[in-house]
Amino acid sequence: ADRGEFDVVLSESLDRLSRNLAVSSQLLDELDFAGVRLFTIQYGEMNKMLVGVIGAVSDQFSSDLRDKVKRGQKGRVLNGKVAGGVGYGYTVGEPGERTIDPEQAFVVLRIFKMFADGVSPRAIAKTLNDEGIVGPKGNVWKDTTIRGQRDRGTGLLNNEAYIGRLIYGRTQYKKNPKTGRRVSRPQPEEKWTITEVPELRIIDDELWQRVKERQEVNTIVMPRDGDNRAMNRVHRKVHPLSGVLICGCCSGPMAITAKNRYG
Repeated sequence: ADRGEFDVVLSESLDRLSRNLAVSSQLLDELDFAGVRLFTIQYGEMNKMLVGVIGAVSDQFSSDLRDKVKRGQKGRVLNGKVAGGVGYGYTVGEPGERTIDPEQAFVVLRIFKMFADGVSPRAIAKTLNDEGIVGPKGNVWKDTTIRGQRDRGTGLLNNEAYIGRLIYGRTQYKKNPKTGRRVSRPQPEEKWTITEVPELRIIDDELWQRVKERQEVNTIVMPRDGDNRAMNRVHRKVHPLSGVLICGCCSGPMAITAKNRYG
């Protein structure tokens, strides 16, 4: 639009461009400044009043839909069904139903025992990759896949389904209106929805507790910014191959170590 390559934008409806009122209004202003007219099939040419009214309705619809989805997911968990992903160690049956995968469950048990016995997540990942054991979703094993984040219940070592518990609502996601970034925020335990599902248990309580005790000893709490990003990563430069290169020895991510060297 700024380069004058077109003079009309035609959309099925306003909510196909955005369901956020502020974004829709800003878009109309930018197109108008560039001399571009905005049309929708349903209402014809859009103006400030139409964008304000239709944008507000679309914004509210999006919010209501989000609440309905959350309520539906919570209901599934209360019924002992899974609201999210399948999780390593299980296979999918009927919608929302999981059963234990014996081969993957053996790997889960092995990982828990190795960690409880003092083996680091990185060393565990290397061992599994060296043996050709395929990780979750067919990916290679990484230390982050195993350790995750305790307060968010992510990572294989923090998946409470392995002790027969489904938990919903540990983390809330909201988009920061200033940056457009989706921010995760851990929720207090009283807001969680917890359902006992003993048929999904893979790990016994004694082994689970040993893992939690070792995690407690090894945990380092990093200060975070307003978007919940670790402060030691906020100002880290991004290089052309950041997040792409993987070490051929340990399968860990490679990082820039000098001006023109990765390690």
